[in-house]
Order: sequence, then structure tokens, then C-alpha cells
Amino acid sequence: MFKLGNSSSPATGEDPEGSDILNYFESYLAVASTVPSMLCLVANFLLVNRVAVHIRVLASLTVILAIFMVITALVKVDTSSWTRGFFAVTIVCMVILSGASTVFSSSIYGMTGSFPMRNSQALISGGAMGGTVSAVASLVDLAASSDVRDSALAFFLTATIFLVLCMGLYLLLSRLEYARYYMRPVLAARVFSGEEELPQDSPGVPLVASRFSDSHTPPLRPILKKTASLGFCVTYVFFITSLIYPAVCTNIESLNKDSGSLWTTKFFIPLTTFLLYNFADLCGRQLTAWIQVPGPNSKALPGFVLLRTCLIPLFVLCNYQPRVHLKTVVFQSDVYPALLSSLLGLSNGYLSTLALLYGPKIVPRELAEATGVVMSFYVCLGLTLGSACSTLLVHLI
Repeated sequence: MFKLGNSSSPATGEDPEGSDILNYFESYLAVASTVPSMLCLVANFLLVNRVAVHIRVLASLTVILAIFMVITALVKVDTSSWTRGFFAVTIVCMVILSGASTVFSSSIYGMTGSFPMRNSQALISGGAMGGTVSAVASLVDLAASSDVRDSALAFFLTATIFLVLCMGLYLLLSRLEYARYYMRPVLAARVFSGEEELPQDSPGVPLVASRFSDSHTPPLRPILKKTASLGFCVTYVFFITSLIYPAVCTNIESLNKDSGSLWTTKFFIPLTTFLLYNFADLCGRQLTAWIQVPGPNSKALPGFVLLRTCLIPLFVLCNYQPRVHLKTVVFQSDVYPALLSSLLGLSNGYLSTLALLYGPKIVPRELAEATGVVMSFYVCLGLTLGSACSTLLVHLI
């Protein structure tokens, strides 16, 4: 946001195009980070039986690392004279980064579909842990640092170092006997009707190959049929979440902003939006390690998912700024955004993790990886629809 403004000279007038970029940057970024993921997920599904998972993981990590190196190099570059060009570069980098990240995350999630459920749960919780650590680091940086460029450089360098570490740890994974056992090859997936219950861990279920065993593409229709309800839950959970967060959340200001205190200005959004949401999301995901209700076939799970729709008007009625069409602010307290962000994160973490955990476990083991990719597609679909609609929602407010 800082580099998208011309800070080298005083503004001589309003720039409608530049103002549009700044006011709706989160929405543009959200669309650029989710739309390319759809194509990459389709490609990843088609490559499940054609390209080994370790090749897909390492290739995607390499691309991510390259993009972060480019972004890190641009931190110290003065972009005040070409803000629109820098905006375009940022969007292109986000498109590539999003696609590579999608291939990486869906491949890893698909791979852990063959592992016990506790491993999949730990993987999903790790995503929220990363968001929480980033939010805490951002708050520490706001309190301790005075130079935005130095802060950005530190963040991107840290991310680059962690990416290198991630690649090294993944290379060590295949050396672990525990991992080798669950990553062992299985027979190609047979086509099943979708009506039968075939838990993958059941010793009585043989992994039987059929005349379709020479197919390089996993059978999509039975997977979609088995995971239809869970897929809807995942899609709708992330649709509501990305509709609100971050486009709406990051524009909710403190009602006491004019007081000039650090709480109501500098720390309000980082605390009430990023830290509370990510920490609540982490708590929700971690709860699934001990509590796994409702079950995969329960009608209560879609009911709870649909109930989250009520969060949309509640956030809109907070002190969202600027308000052009909806002038009324109903919740006249800074407590409400904090409570709503916590509820948004907690419900997102718990409900989405339940559905994602159940998905690969209701199909035979030989379909677990492909089902994991399909469940990742549901995640991406929800994020894409939500981020696209968030742009419309922001303009309506």
C-alpha cells in the first residue's frame, strides 16, 4: 500500500485512478490470488497419476521462491514515479505466486490424505499457525520499526529463508520410515458407484484394480458424488470468509479514531482484523483434534455453514469507511468488530477443517490423493467466488 502512493512529492490533486487502486487494493489482490488457482487445481488433478507428488511439490516451491526473490529485490526500488506499473507487477507476481502455492498446498494435502487423520489435521492447523505468527510479527514490527521499507525487506527475507528451509525439510520427509509407510504406492483407483461405504483404513477393503487401472486420470465423477455435501460446506465456508476478510474487515475503523491514540489508529486494524481472526482460526482448527462433530453425513454441518451468512450484514453495519451508499453505522462500539472477527475466524477454522478432514477419509485409499486435490478445488472455488463478490460488496457500501 505504501509503495502504491507517490510519497516523493506532495499531492497536487486527486488522482481518481490511483485512489481507486488504493481504496480497493485488497479486493484486486484477492481476485488475483484466487482466480488463477482454479486453473492450477484442474491441472494438478490431471497430473496426480502422471507426475510424482515430490516433483510437483519441489517445482512449485522453486517458483514461489523465485517470486519472493523478485519481490524482495523490489522493496528498495523507488516506485513513486511508476505506481501503476508497480501495481501491475504486483498483480502478475500474485497470479504466479497463487498458482504455484495452489499446486504446492493441494499436492501436500492430497499426499496427507493417505496419512492418519491427525496428520491432515496438523497440516491444516499449520496454515492458521502461519497466519497467526505473521500477524504477531506485524504487530511487533509496527511497535518497533519506523521505516516501512526496512520492515518489508525483513518480512520478505524471512519468508525466503523459510521457503528454503521448507524445501530442505520436504527432502528429508522421504527418509522417515513413518512417512515412507503411508506414501507407499497403491494400485490404481478402480471405479466405484459412490453409494457404497469404503473407508480407506478398513482391512476388509481390498485395493482392487480394474480395467480402468491403466488410466492416468483419477475417476472424477465418483469423487464428486461422494464429496458433494462436504464440498458444498467447504465452498460456502470460504465464500463467506473471503467475502468479508480482508476486503471489509480492513476498512472498519475505530469509532474513536479522532482521539489520536495508538490503539484507535495504528494498532486497531492489525489487532481486531489480522491477529484476532488468525488466532481464532487457529483455535477453531485445533479444536478438531479433540472434537469432531457434526459427522461427515450429518445435516447439521451444512446448517452451521449456512448460518455464517448472518455475519455479512453484521460486519457491514460496523464502522466501515468510506461509506457512500449505506450511511448508517449500527454498532457504536469498537468491541463489535473484535467479537465478529473472532467469530468469523473460529467458525471458519472449525467448520472448514472438519469438512476437509472428512473428504479423503470417505473414499478408498487409492483415491485419497485425488480427493485431496478435489477438496482443495472446493477451497479455491469458495475463495474465488467470495473475493469476486467482495469487490461488488465494497462498492455497494
